[in-house]
Amino acid sequence: MNIYSILDFGAKPSETVLQTEYIQAAIDKCYLEGGGIVNIPSGTYLTGAIRIRSNIELHLEKGAKLLGSRNPEDYFCLQSDKLEPLPSEMLREAPWMHWMERKEKTDFGYRRVPGSRWNCGLIKAVYAENVTISGEEGSVIDGNDCYDEQGEEHYRGPHGIHMFYSKNITLCGYNMKNASNWAHTFLYCNNIKMYEVVTEAGHDGFDAFQSRNIKISNCKFYTGDDCIAGFANTNVHVVDTELNSACSALRFGGVKVLIERCHMYGPCKYLFRGSLTKEEKMAGAHPTLEGHRNNMLSAFTYYADASLPESYRAGNIVIKDCSIDYADRFLHYNFSGNEVWQREQPLESIKFENIKATDVAMPLTAYGSEKVPIVLKMKNIDISFRKGCENQCFMKLANYKIVMLKNIDIKNNNCAHLIQTWSDRKIKIKNLKCLISKDKIIERTNEEFFAQSI
Repeated sequence: MNIYSILDFGAKPSETVLQTEYIQAAIDKCYLEGGGIVNIPSGTYLTGAIRIRSNIELHLEKGAKLLGSRNPEDYFCLQSDKLEPLPSEMLREAPWMHWMERKEKTDFGYRRVPGSRWNCGLIKAVYAENVTISGEEGSVIDGNDCYDEQGEEHYRGPHGIHMFYSKNITLCGYNMKNASNWAHTFLYCNNIKMYEVVTEAGHDGFDAFQSRNIKISNCKFYTGDDCIAGFANTNVHVVDTELNSACSALRFGGVKVLIERCHMYGPCKYLFRGSLTKEEKMAGAHPTLEGHRNNMLSAFTYYADASLPESYRAGNIVIKDCSIDYADRFLHYNFSGNEVWQREQPLESIKFENIKATDVAMPLTAYGSEKVPIVLKMKNIDISFRKGCENQCFMKLANYKIVMLKNIDIKNNNCAHLIQTWSDRKIKIKNLKCLISKDKIIERTNEEFFAQSI
């Protein structure tokens, strides 16, 4: 196998001088000679965007760090790539637009164009296959909180690892820190394996859209935004993974999704960077606990929006054998129309089994679509409410086809009615333990539905 060291191409450890061209030269040589391993030796290497190519493993040795430039103009590697040039329509300008300003589905071009500013990344792949990014103990990929006033929300910079139209991807062993936007981002990708990766701070930990065959195992996410997010994905397995978030442990949509043996918990270790002032963001500061919220908003939030075309029926999502601690919400699915990220594709079915949840603060929400009413099944659930939140109801339900509750133990809850429903369909309950009398379990209501958006 071909093995190349970036040192042989001119790279030197430096936190002040860009090493981008030397790292890219090693990758390009490896690619032209049929693939192999490109080694990053111990030391810190300041870099802008690098493009990894097919049949290449980018390997960080013990103590190696790729440190992202804080200049957002250093991340447009696709525009200057002569080895595998992309057509001009894939490189065109597609500025980020706030969701409140969007009127048409075409306003989402910033996500669909691989060479757009929003799609910049520290490590890029487009039309690549058989790609590995691996690390030894103490290896780090650090996004350096690059500030970009032209970026998302007028401060987010490039993603950490960003892949478009790629397949057979393996990520393992390294620590991803301080990604300027999402840490790992995949659009239209297939066969993604991620294991033994630690993601800290930054924004979302892992995002996938229109991607298939994803497995995340034995990873740790301590993020300032969602841990694992995305929609329109097929065949996803998340197992034995730790999820600590300032937003949602999972904000996800797709079909054939299995989440098992995971621990989702708050309060968050890293806060949302949006809470900083402009000056603090420009300086790369990290938010401190003082004066900012640190609660985790939700264990599972459904996700679907109009930024990418969707042609699937979301459902068959199973969450089992998991523990949830100090998350405000257990489940948040709100298709009532007031949530911008839950409007396009309704959720057909979701199942929870063998779950222990402690310190829940708000009701589980399952508001389905009139055309596609939800099937919600819950079995072997042990849930306790947070001190001071004892009067919250357990569930808010609307537009459901089937709701089945079996072996449910609800502690520290003395609300007026355990379940509020806006529909007349029967709720099937077997072996429910709670403090509420049987005649007050379910309340059929006509009051205006409200669920605070996430």
